[in-house]
Amino acid sequence: MCDFSSTGQTRFGRSAARGGEHRVVAGRGRSQGSTRPRARVDAAVVPFPRKRTSKGSRLALSRLAPSGRSLLVGFALLAATAGGYAAARETSVFAVRALEVSGARPAVAAQIERELAPALGQSLLAVDLDRLRRRAEALPTVLAVSLDRAFPNTLRIVVTPERPVAVARQGAGAWLVSARGRVMGGLQPGKRRGLPRLWLKRDVKLQTGALLLGDAASAVRAVAPLVRTPLPGRVSSVRFAPDELTLVQRSGLEVRLGDASDLALKLAVARRILPALAGLGGYLDVSVPERPVAGSGLNSQVEVEIQPSTST
Repeated sequence: MCDFSSTGQTRFGRSAARGGEHRVVAGRGRSQGSTRPRARVDAAVVPFPRKRTSKGSRLALSRLAPSGRSLLVGFALLAATAGGYAAARETSVFAVRALEVSGARPAVAAQIERELAPALGQSLLAVDLDRLRRRAEALPTVLAVSLDRAFPNTLRIVVTPERPVAVARQGAGAWLVSARGRVMGGLQPGKRRGLPRLWLKRDVKLQTGALLLGDAASAVRAVAPLVRTPLPGRVSSVRFAPDELTLVQRSGLEVRLGDASDLALKLAVARRILPALAGLGGYLDVSVPERPVAGSGLNSQVEVEIQPSTST
């Protein structure tokens, strides 16, 4: 059988002569007697390796898988735990029977106990600690609280109280003010004489639990550090206006701070100079802390030189 290709060539699949191949070229009428082995290209097939799992591996995995019985026991324990927790929330076994308050004076502790009294009788597991914390911190004498369940029947309350630093005066009224400017409550005139007085104008609204604003708040920030680190000589009052803070000592000497910037530095400079001015009137101006000025009147003043500290 012959095969006519598109190139005009005729092929004989097999010649009579064994082992040879004759090729006739169309158009020339002659054959080529040369014998050439036909190049044969087989398709290369690369098989993907099949993942084989031995019987032993399957047995090992089956040993690792939990059995139906163990799953049943696990779910039963989980259900029992959930049921026990739900029952504990409702039972009186863990009911709150005591409020343990620490970190506050007796008067403040009594206020907190009264405010959180509704928690008594509730289960420790069911009591809402966040809600109780907000109620306690709403008290004007309380800065922050943390609560903890002490099983079986105690609710522990650790208090950070507001720290009073000044007394706000307005007419005949007096109010205790905390370090952050919070009005802690009314005060009888003449009480807390060791705290400086802030004289407020009539148009300033004072409300227990509220924060002082503006220049009054700046005055509170100026005297707040003096509770723990006082100046030489007690400060009896604070005068304040926009960009002007003045601490008036009991002796009559004025410590002029200027605006509310760099208060810590200005107070530190004043602490070093005031011992040299003990018993004198006049003023000490530290509004520019690098160049403090002391004087006894409006027309007499002297620049004070600060000696560097030699203590280590």
